[in-house]
Amino acid sequence: MPIDLRSDTVTRPTPAMREAMARAEVGDDVYGEDPTVNALEAEAARLTGKEAALFVPSGTMANQLALRVHTRHGDVVLAGEHSHLLDYESGGGAALSGVQIRTLGRGGFFGGDDVRRAIPPDDPHCAPATLVCLENTHNVSGGRVAPLALVQEVAEAARERGLRLHLDGARLWNAVVASGVPAAAWCAPVDTVAFCLSKGLGAPVGSLLCGSAEAVARALRFRKMLGGGMRQAGILAAAGLHALRHHVERLAEDHANARRLAEGFAALGLAPDPAPETNLVYFRAPDGPALSRALRRRDVWIDALYGDRLRAVTHLDVSKDDVDETIARARDALRELRAA
Repeated sequence: MPIDLRSDTVTRPTPAMREAMARAEVGDDVYGEDPTVNALEAEAARLTGKEAALFVPSGTMANQLALRVHTRHGDVVLAGEHSHLLDYESGGGAALSGVQIRTLGRGGFFGGDDVRRAIPPDDPHCAPATLVCLENTHNVSGGRVAPLALVQEVAEAARERGLRLHLDGARLWNAVVASGVPAAAWCAPVDTVAFCLSKGLGAPVGSLLCGSAEAVARALRFRKMLGGGMRQAGILAAAGLHALRHHVERLAEDHANARRLAEGFAALGLAPDPAPETNLVYFRAPDGPALSRALRRRDVWIDALYGDRLRAVTHLDVSKDDVDETIARARDALRELRAA
């Protein structure tokens, strides 16, 4: 088996998770009758401190539902640089909700003053800003955790101006484990939060959108509009419940493996950029695509992103031994490239 470090979405269900899926009690979720989906949604709402939650197929759908719930066509959404909802959701904000996304801050993070400066004037010539979107952890910034104080500062600025807030918490649980701050505390300042079950937590599919009962009811209608209704989805929800109950604390192992991998790469002259805080290891090589190809020939799968930057992601299916083996194979790959 190759050592697959492309993403934490490549995990496979554990035997215990498969057993939970096989035993799941199911019903028709479109009628609201799947007891396992209902249990998952109740658990997600409890953990995030929100009134309600909605199970959806993907994090992209969860984010797009949040945009649809909180905005009107023509509105401006404020988000950090290289936000997932801007760069990696196929233009959904514009196509589905008719919104413009304006970036602010640097490296994915921004503060209250950034929000205040970015809000357009109250003028009929200008599109109104109605929503601020945060991302925690932030993917392109290297899986960094936005400080809770910064999130609260942004929320305060948004509330001053009557804006709503959505948190793209695809890797929320990595932020929880890395910081020691409970999920409910991260979610308290925002109106809605989305988190992923298949990034890091090891479930095969699914995300949750959590918020007020009113927001989730609106999201349910839009989920139907987008074709996101699922029937006997308890088989999938059971995997999510298992992940939340058994795979959160173990994320600390992924974080430790990421640090070990970054230290090993640094010793080979592959500088981490930045030093990992969670499970994402970004690093640079003189010819990123060539190194990625050389590693692939050695059954190590790491994606070259752009320029000289690469990303390796530790996860449930990557052990400490896999990390050490990756470093050894990277050493061999670099020797080949330098000799060429």
